Amino acid sequence: MLSSPIEYLKGVGPLRGDLLKKELQIFTFDDLLHHFPHRHIDKTKVSKINMINYQTDFIQVTGILQQFEIIGEKRAKRLVAYLRDDTGALELTWFQGISWVQKNLVPGQKYLVFGRTGFFNGRPQMVHPEIEPFVLAKADGKDYLEPVYPATEKLKARGLNGRQLAKLTFQLFSQIKPTDIPENIPEDIFKKLKLMNRYEAFSNLHFPVSQEAYQLALRRLKFEEFFIAQIRLNLVRLQRHHSSRGVVFEKVGELFNDFYNHHLPFELTGAQKRVIREIRTDTGRGHQMNRLLQGDVGSGKTIVALLSMLLAADNGYQSCMMAPTEILAQQHYNGLKELLKNMPVEIALLTGSIKGKERKRILSGLLDDTIHFVVGTHAVIEDVVQFKNLGLVIVDEQHRFGVAQRARLWEKATVPPHVLVMTATPIPRTLAMTAYGDLDYSVMDELPPGRQPITTVHRNEMARASVMEFVRTEINKGRQAYFIYPLIEESEKLSYEDLKQGYEQVKSFFPEPAYRISMVHGRQSAEEKETNMQRFVQHDTHIMVSTTVIEVGVNVPNATVMVIESAEKFGLSQLHQLRGRVGRGSEKSFCILLTGSKVSKDAKERINTMCATNDGFKIAEKDLELRGPGDIEGTRQSGELNFKVASIVNDKDLLELAKTTAEQCCEEDPTLDMAKNLLLKNYLRSQKGKNAWSRIS
Repeated sequence: MLSSPIEYLKGVGPLRGDLLKKELQIFTFDDLLHHFPHRHIDKTKVSKINMINYQTDFIQVTGILQQFEIIGEKRAKRLVAYLRDDTGALELTWFQGISWVQKNLVPGQKYLVFGRTGFFNGRPQMVHPEIEPFVLAKADGKDYLEPVYPATEKLKARGLNGRQLAKLTFQLFSQIKPTDIPENIPEDIFKKLKLMNRYEAFSNLHFPVSQEAYQLALRRLKFEEFFIAQIRLNLVRLQRHHSSRGVVFEKVGELFNDFYNHHLPFELTGAQKRVIREIRTDTGRGHQMNRLLQGDVGSGKTIVALLSMLLAADNGYQSCMMAPTEILAQQHYNGLKELLKNMPVEIALLTGSIKGKERKRILSGLLDDTIHFVVGTHAVIEDVVQFKNLGLVIVDEQHRFGVAQRARLWEKATVPPHVLVMTATPIPRTLAMTAYGDLDYSVMDELPPGRQPITTVHRNEMARASVMEFVRTEINKGRQAYFIYPLIEESEKLSYEDLKQGYEQVKSFFPEPAYRISMVHGRQSAEEKETNMQRFVQHDTHIMVSTTVIEVGVNVPNATVMVIESAEKFGLSQLHQLRGRVGRGSEKSFCILLTGSKVSKDAKERINTMCATNDGFKIAEKDLELRGPGDIEGTRQSGELNFKVASIVNDKDLLELAKTTAEQCCEEDPTLDMAKNLLLKNYLRSQKGKNAWSRIS
């Protein structure tokens, strides 16, 4: 029944059907059922006219129509009528559709009138009210709250406004039966959580008998959305744990132990040790590891990655590490090479710019296993790159790599390699549970010893001179500084001019030759960018003036000050990422947020959050709250956050509940074959192909 085309619903027909398809993507009865109202109007009671006061919003009254008249000329023309009951009079006014309304008004007749009230010259008035002849059956108002649906201008122009949509939905409910909306949550869960049944929930979301019933319906459907999503993620994960084959790293051998005991540059934090234990367990089970490692900037993810690679090498497997940009790949390579300089393993760098003999050497080295580790950009997933036996893939900065790109890497080996996905963008728990719920999940929340927290302050444009003075004292101590300018999305030209202007300004405070400045921006060629970055990295320049290209991964331990210009134009997670570029050495570091004098409420909140905490997870939670889930890096492509009624920002408690309930359900019955879970299994089957989940069995 619910799969019937929308034009077959009484009152729709082919013309309206086309409009609904084009404007609201409503193709079937089911789509209309899922087109939810954004508010409800209470027409369940009839009030007296003298109850209208300045606080009244919508009201329904009944009375005798006294008389009506048309006042004014041309554009100022309006129709005014007067309605009276035994307590007072109400003025009704129409500015549009006058002749049509006029035809239907009969003085002396009793009417039922509903609308939003206002006052005109001290008297109560209703503009464009809904009016219908009074019928005794309707005298006590409707027995449900009336829904108001989102519509579009085009639909309104063709007479399909929010009220018409309500009539169609009402018609829909008269045509369907409770069996058309079968239950999909197992009975034991349903009873334990005291949920409203599914048919009732839909009915009360559209036409609630009371505000309480509406809230219960909402809770039921929000829980259902979260629960179904979590069941799917859990099934994928369990299926992988049970059925996916993975290479086994059975021993911790001499490479790992030798490095751990003799070459570790610093003592590991508790968090690092915990993650390494988790990785060892994962890789020893014979199933493919898929783990998301989340650690704030500077929490030491690289060492964890290296120890995992050594673990693979001890068991005779090669490892590959992917980074989103050449600069980052180069940096990882340099860092790892330095750490491995006294170890008998060969590491290579493979990016698009490595050509000729060197490229040939690396490709053959990977094929005959003389090269154990390779670091590169996504050039490593090209078909020409073949491994003898790839056992571990490490992906840095997850949100730059889509699901499909990860999968291409798995095809490089007959038994899929273990996958460790690393990100320095803290993902709020709620988002991680929904967007990356199919990956196992590790968090590193401690900074390595010797790192000092960064001091963040907010300064107004007016304090620029004192900010520059402070930067000068740091540089005179032998430190380096960043000046970051926003990227203006609409216009590369504007960004460039802004940056140029900023560069001149910085130059006027820090004249050459006493101070040297590097500049990096999007208009430069890759070589130019690279040269300017390297000059800063090698301490050849004191100051780096840049747009946000340095957001990810540039490591200059000697840089202790970052000045972010027009900080109000940056998002929270971006500010936090940028700030992570300083504070990488043992010296005290500072981040100065410069803003104009007029700052919006949201921007103020972002800046206050930055000054209050260095904790990436707190910042990510706040970011999610301010921006909503659709904008957080990397989730746009995943499509699974398009919940209709639930919100991962406002319904955290329900999400937690749905997650634990789904986990228990899947642990107990991984194939959903128990009698009580058959409804759920049937529902999942019926939904196949309707959304981004169709690829999951």
